[in-house]
Amino acid sequence: MKRTVRRLADGREIIYFDTDPATVRDAEDTRDLPPQAPASEMRRDPLTGEWVAIAAHRQTRTYKPPAELCPLCPSGPGRPTEIPEADYDVVVFENQFPSFAQGIPGQESTVEGMPMVPAAPAAGRCEVVCFTSDHNSSFGQLSPARVRTVVDVWADRTAGLAETPGVEQVFCFENRGEEIGVTLHHPHGQIYGYPFVTPRTEKMLQVAEKYLAQHGRHVQGDVLAAERAAGTRVIVESEHWTAYVPAAARWPVEVHVVPHRQVPDIVALTDAERDDLAVTYLDVLRRLDGLYDRPLPYIAAWHQAPVRTGRELSWLHLEVFSVLRSADKLKYLAGSESGMAVWINDVTPEQLAARLAAQG
Repeated sequence: MKRTVRRLADGREIIYFDTDPATVRDAEDTRDLPPQAPASEMRRDPLTGEWVAIAAHRQTRTYKPPAELCPLCPSGPGRPTEIPEADYDVVVFENQFPSFAQGIPGQESTVEGMPMVPAAPAAGRCEVVCFTSDHNSSFGQLSPARVRTVVDVWADRTAGLAETPGVEQVFCFENRGEEIGVTLHHPHGQIYGYPFVTPRTEKMLQVAEKYLAQHGRHVQGDVLAAERAAGTRVIVESEHWTAYVPAAARWPVEVHVVPHRQVPDIVALTDAERDDLAVTYLDVLRRLDGLYDRPLPYIAAWHQAPVRTGRELSWLHLEVFSVLRSADKLKYLAGSESGMAVWINDVTPEQLAARLAAQG
């Protein structure tokens, strides 16, 4: 894979990833863009200890443009976009409206009149990953070879962001479908470099540490072994990966894709594991799209180890979930979920697993 680093008109980095080593990427960004001046702040909730990012400048980000004005398509005559080239394989660039960024002015402090509320510049990095130049495609329609390239790109960026000043955790994810809140329909994902360890990851590390102390084994390893042995909720099983509906699924559609070997992040996957993942993941997405005979809106979230802590307690896995609880009904996070974080699922994991398994 060839990697070419360029700069956009406002100084943001853009990286092209090409399978053909002879590919030349030298197109200039002809847009007249002012230099980026991100102003994100983060404040810690004194009641929960969780950090909250405040990024008011994101209110002006691009919102549901028509296809002919898509900023993620390649540039054309008289129509420059975020990608200056006329085509591309996979491309990554710094988000124009980041929640976390480098070079934010300010220093650690507290909110005025609230000494118990720490505040600081939201130093990190947010990137956009375009999986294909085809606006009308989707991740599930990519070839295994292209998915394999995307996996390598995730690994490349995970390693790169881990070395970015202030970044404590790297999160690769994809939002798909208007029901999820997607405002750009071009097939793309994002990568966040958080300046803290996320609350979800902190909780999982605490549980893993306690389980290890009690049983001498990793909880994810025991869960994986039990799911494979029972088979009731397994929907795809390959040489290196198993995809299953978790026994305590929170979402009406939820699948975990887990490697058989404990690794902390995508970077640590072998070539064979990456090859196998490309095929397995496409199988999972095909089944999900067949569930309601329509493109399923989903979030695909990679759970990776933090950069500097808990790596020996982490077990890489992909969580794919949807808010669609039937062909025409959405699950809303109402009082119990939003107010108390107590999930109530309208679908049993066993019912969902049987339906997804039947899609084979």
